Amino acid sequence: MAMNKRIFPFLFLLFSYPLAMSGQVAHVVPSARSVAQTAVADDASWNAFHNPAMLAYIQPVDLSVVYENRYLMKELSTKSVQAGFATRYVNVGASFSHFGYSLYHDMLVGVDAARDFGGKFALGLGFDYYMAYVAATGRYQGALLGRIGLSLRLVERLVIGFSTFNPFQNNLRMELTTKRLPSVYSLGTAYYILPELVWRTQVDKEISSRYRFATGLEYSMLGHIRVKAGGYATGRIFVSCLGFAAKVSGYTADLDCELNPVLGLTAKITLHCALNPRTP
Repeated sequence: MAMNKRIFPFLFLLFSYPLAMSGQVAHVVPSARSVAQTAVADDASWNAFHNPAMLAYIQPVDLSVVYENRYLMKELSTKSVQAGFATRYVNVGASFSHFGYSLYHDMLVGVDAARDFGGKFALGLGFDYYMAYVAATGRYQGALLGRIGLSLRLVERLVIGFSTFNPFQNNLRMELTTKRLPSVYSLGTAYYILPELVWRTQVDKEISSRYRFATGLEYSMLGHIRVKAGGYATGRIFVSCLGFAAKVSGYTADLDCELNPVLGLTAKITLHCALNPRTP
């Protein structure tokens, strides 16, 4: 009976992976802090493994720790850390993510570089090394992936973002099979209705899956509290999203939740620190 309890999450992972792919939320990419996963045009926060161009807008030192639990199963949890550093010519960042448990887990190690060109345009490049472990083989297998990101501020209130994850469609060759890794293209906008209220939209296309459409609002109040609400849809599945963030000095704690009508609840906690922040 104990063995069955250990095997069940592993089987759930294998069978839910194609469903996650069709929804554009592949488990190899950690979730973003942005509402409804609208990170591609979020110039207010850098989310590792999403649009690397947003690294160009970070404070001198940007640190984050994230814990995400999918569908209330600890075996489907993701732990990740990221660190970004602003320099005179180019901003650099490093990140690490771990998903899974003892029978199956994968890891993603990334490095990013980005530069802001006069506040109107930013370009970012990222490289990731993806590793997966299956207990049946007892070995790690790895693949090198790439990311490209752009950010364009057309007017003071409007930001347009574009990014691609694994654009060259690299896959992971394992002993008995080849694991197809997602190749995702994303385009989105961020419109500042007010300085405190931003409306974000995003469209994602995994190369062999359906489109994902996402939208959400983030509202800041009292200078240190932020609420988020939105959702995303793929086909007939709509995932509603809610979030809350509190900021004290340069430290921020985010709590985000997503409700998938088929798979259930996903919760994510993010602790973020911006050291020596610039004056707005």
